[in-house]
Amino acid sequence: MSLVPFDYVILRAAPRIQRGEFINVGAVLYCRALDFLGAEWDVQPERLKALDPAVDVDVVCASLDQIRAICTGDPAGGPAAATTISERFRWLAAPRSTVVHPGPIHSGITSDPAADLDRLLDSFVR
Repeated sequence: MSLVPFDYVILRAAPRIQRGEFINVGAVLYCRALDFLGAEWDVQPERLKALDPAVDVDVVCASLDQIRAICTGDPAGGPAAATTISERFRWLAAPRSTVVHPGPIHSGITSDPAADLDRLLDSFVR
């Protein structure tokens, strides 16, 4: 299979956004050529609590669940989930000041975006 380009963002949790400290918790990968948009995450509560012992881990996980719903076009993701796949990625990759936010957009090449999404988690999150 030939290689095609993809874009991705690493999802970061900032329990106390005003401090600018964050932990990588997930990734979103978009491959236009293969019509793929996926998100995966792995939250380790003890790492979050190292930044803020009072962090509500359930809120962080709920935010990540919503991101996954947006990727799949699930109505639980809200209005953003009803847009095109490319619009959903741009919406998810847009900078925001929230507890879970995307890092910068990076690119790569792939023949298997799902496998590369898992590789990104291994490289940047786990």
